[in-house]
Amino acid sequence: MADKNFIDLIRLFCRSGDGGAGSRHFMRTKFNAKAGPDGGDGGNGGSIILRGNQQLWTLLHLRYHKNILAKDGENGSKNNCSGANAEDIIIEVPLGTIAKDDETGEIEAEILEDGQEFVWLAGGKGGWGNQHFATPTNQAPEHAQPGLPGTEGWKQLELKMLADVGLVGFPNAGKSTLLSTITAAKPKIANYAFTTLTPQLGMVQYRDEKSFCIADLPGIIEGAAEGKGLGHQFLRHIERNAALLFLIPADSENHLKEYEILLDELKRYNPDMLQKNRLIAISKSDMLDEELKEEISKELPAEIPHLFISSVTNTGLVELKDALWKVLNLETV
Repeated sequence: MADKNFIDLIRLFCRSGDGGAGSRHFMRTKFNAKAGPDGGDGGNGGSIILRGNQQLWTLLHLRYHKNILAKDGENGSKNNCSGANAEDIIIEVPLGTIAKDDETGEIEAEILEDGQEFVWLAGGKGGWGNQHFATPTNQAPEHAQPGLPGTEGWKQLELKMLADVGLVGFPNAGKSTLLSTITAAKPKIANYAFTTLTPQLGMVQYRDEKSFCIADLPGIIEGAAEGKGLGHQFLRHIERNAALLFLIPADSENHLKEYEILLDELKRYNPDMLQKNRLIAISKSDMLDEELKEEISKELPAEIPHLFISSVTNTGLVELKDALWKVLNLETV
């Protein structure tokens, strides 16, 4: 069962407020029934604004808010009194959130920084009252503007992980075990496919108080680019990683083929993913002797650095951290 505490895609109906109408009013005095126009302006309708919040990690807080409706601005009134502007609605979202139009799929905003704001749906502007339309030749204008309408429509918010390193591998490659070993994260670990149904993040403490973020992503299967298995639910998170760590278990029947299948799925989903720096780790390598390690090394592509690790015995984990740090900092491994 998927972790209900992680929500990474949500669909909302949003409506910004209409602007208030300008007032058509004339000042009345004891001696002059129409002393001049004094109609005030209408207030602006409320906007819907996205704001980045680094304390949020999911879209869970929006789960039961499927309708986001801003209020309309107030109408203008006499004595040049403007109507009140409607209050804006602020939607706080985690960093890495992408806002889309639900109908067209067009990306409208990407929230990457804490406190970053984006006016997603602008409120309608309030109309001018008739005080603005007085001229020397028309000192009693009957015209006042209506407020402009707000906008509405179905929208999407999608969260893409912002980890430095993404773990890529088939189900049961040992990704969750590795994450729990080199970070303080506590992902669910079990001996069946798709243990990881939602992304898990962990911070790797490196040398000299340096650190980097690593994400255990849902296991990929052949055909994921077409939506099989966890499909796009998995692949869209990899797009945001700076580097990719391919985890291939030592007991794989064909290590090169497994790597090539994983790589092909990424390429078919988004060819730009092949531009990311890559590293291969052979997991569960405590079951290998030196001769078997040499045979596996000969199988793997020479241009991609690889190493042997074991999360059970901690073998090679220091070397793995060093290699990942170098990859992230564009150094030669």
